[in-house]
Amino acid sequence: MATFAYKAIDINGQQIADRIVARDRAAAIDELFGRDLNPVTIEKLDDGQPEGVFSRFGGVSKREVDAFTRQLANLLAAGVPMSRALGILSREATRMAPKKLWAIIHDQVSGGMSLADALGHHPQAFSPIYVAMVRAGETGGFLDLVLEQIATFRAREADLKSRVRAALTYPIILAVLATGILIFLLTFFIPRFSQMFSEFGGSLPMLTKYIVAISKLLVNYWLVFILGIILIVFAIQRMLSSEEGRRAMATFVLRLPLFGTGMARFALVRFCRMLGTLVGAGVPLISSLRVAKEAIGNQVLADTVTSAIESVQKGHPLARSLENCRVLFPAAVIEMISVAEESGRMDQELTRLATTYDQELDRHLKMIVTLIEPALLFIMAVVVGTVVIGMLLPIFNLQELIR
Repeated sequence: MATFAYKAIDINGQQIADRIVARDRAAAIDELFGRDLNPVTIEKLDDGQPEGVFSRFGGVSKREVDAFTRQLANLLAAGVPMSRALGILSREATRMAPKKLWAIIHDQVSGGMSLADALGHHPQAFSPIYVAMVRAGETGGFLDLVLEQIATFRAREADLKSRVRAALTYPIILAVLATGILIFLLTFFIPRFSQMFSEFGGSLPMLTKYIVAISKLLVNYWLVFILGIILIVFAIQRMLSSEEGRRAMATFVLRLPLFGTGMARFALVRFCRMLGTLVGAGVPLISSLRVAKEAIGNQVLADTVTSAIESVQKGHPLARSLENCRVLFPAAVIEMISVAEESGRMDQELTRLATTYDQELDRHLKMIVTLIEPALLFIMAVVVGTVVIGMLLPIFNLQELIR
């Protein structure tokens, strides 16, 4: 399938400019004639991509994608056909960017493309895991349920991120202010302070000498420091662009105190909720595991699930296949999944586990935030206090220097 941009004249004599998805140019022309349109020009676009939509209209926001997902789920659950539902969403969009994008997806689906394939043509708005879940929903015939679940996932993640941002706002402000004060002291006040004592001919205490040396380095080589920070950021981005780099970063995060446990619990919640939803809707276990693996968001943990999928394919029980990763699946979770397999209540138990560990994750997050604030205040107080003490120490010898 390909996307064509066309200009045509309708039965009222008015010119229309839009896009259409068809196998080839001839099929696109036939489709236009079938809509009572007389084509004037028709040009093929590369790979069905909405050229210029995001650059001209500012892109589609996450909130607009969330609204699209929720509304499409409601329309499909109410029995509205897919093509009609997409057309309704396109007409009701208030901004030009989503209106154009929904219209293109509508044309692609109307032209015979599956919804998952149509969404996969627009990675700027729809992530690979989003597309994978939609594909599973289309395959299993429960697309409305999957779309509702996607909307719920995205809402929960947005809520979690907003809580973290809100909780860290005050510590971040403190850190920025403390860093600003520290830079001011090192670049403006301390050079004048050390010059005053050098005029008296006195020797500075050792702590003050170290602080003065750092001050001179910062004043004389500030451009080098800025370039160094830029290079570090670039190196981290370069590392995360490769699979091995993401795996190394994931391993590092999992080993961090408190944060590693929080990351593992967050991955467990997403995995259990998605797997429970897919299994409950009748998707085969292997397909459900492959989709749920993409929701983990941690390369190391995803690798363990990949090994578990291979074990399940060989005929081993799911619980025993997952027990090799105790970081992601604690012993209690393994036993509960094992019992659920034996009783045939896998979907219900996985959903219950997701709810339980979601509450535990929330408590863990609050604990982390509670600990971060005083720890950050203590570190800032020690750093700034050390500089201040280093500045005050020579004052104690000022009277002897004057004599």
